[in-house]
Amino acid sequence: MALAQKLEEAWYSDGRTPLWVHPLSWLYACVTGLRRFLYRHGWRRSVRLHVPVVVIGNITAGGTGKTPLAIAVAQALRERGFNPGVVSRGYGGTQREPLLLGDAPNPQQVGDEPSLIRTQGIPVAVGRDRPAAARLLVNAGCDVVIADDGLQHYRLARDVEVCVIDAVRGFGNGRLLPAGPLREPLMRLATADIRVCNGGERMGAYPMQLRGGEACSLTDDTCQPLTAFTGQRVHAVAAIGHPARFFDSLRAYGILPVEHAFPDHHAFVPSDFNLGEDLPVLMTDKDAIKCRRFAQPGWWRVPVRAELPAEFFDALASRIRAAHGARG
Repeated sequence: MALAQKLEEAWYSDGRTPLWVHPLSWLYACVTGLRRFLYRHGWRRSVRLHVPVVVIGNITAGGTGKTPLAIAVAQALRERGFNPGVVSRGYGGTQREPLLLGDAPNPQQVGDEPSLIRTQGIPVAVGRDRPAAARLLVNAGCDVVIADDGLQHYRLARDVEVCVIDAVRGFGNGRLLPAGPLREPLMRLATADIRVCNGGERMGAYPMQLRGGEACSLTDDTCQPLTAFTGQRVHAVAAIGHPARFFDSLRAYGILPVEHAFPDHHAFVPSDFNLGEDLPVLMTDKDAIKCRRFAQPGWWRVPVRAELPAEFFDALASRIRAAHGARG
């Protein structure tokens, strides 16, 4: 078992993390705390755009549903009269310089999550210099910038912070990396403007559910209900922050998954699918976008959408309008 997997299991169970990780956790706390202090007091400068910036992120390592939420936010803001775009670092891709994505992005170049978001018709820009990438969106006509996974990226000034919490895993043992899953201390939650809880409800957080229900072929995009696989064994492939969530979602439909978990943002190659038995292959949308070029018949993606109460989107839109007004 890989070290990262062992540590993650210890974070979310009663298992103990190795003693040698605790000094690293203290060092991490000092470095990240100093960084926050420097930005808070203006000794390091944040870049403020002339349009509102909404940051969507979390305080734990791994997946909490940020990308489906970013898509849902962009679509809801469009319905409310805004023209939003999404900025991302492009993790997992090779692109370094700021780039505005075209209609057919290459996931190997720009990353899997930005590519997935772009397929939804949403303007997307990537780059390690996120303020510069965000300016590409503004120059393209976007009047709101959504920063996907940007809560700890303080160089890009923000008007609204949305923090996503995993209802199932929560905050694990409550320790900072690498002794625990926290990117920032739990007290950081209190400074976020809006909190969202994926998969349940927590005090002061809007509930979010990831809904699916169908499987779409990677080779011809035909779709069928997930119930078509009920009672069947399938190869379930997931390279996301929390693969168990995908496997459990299939079990909820009576599907019998043979689990194949890969590291988050894994760059798939055809040999990864030498899975043994000849069974249907079901995978997440985020993974499917990296596998289309060598997809085979019998491979299916399982898209999900984030569902939240209308009050969440109304509250977010109200804050954005206020930020627009403050800019004159």
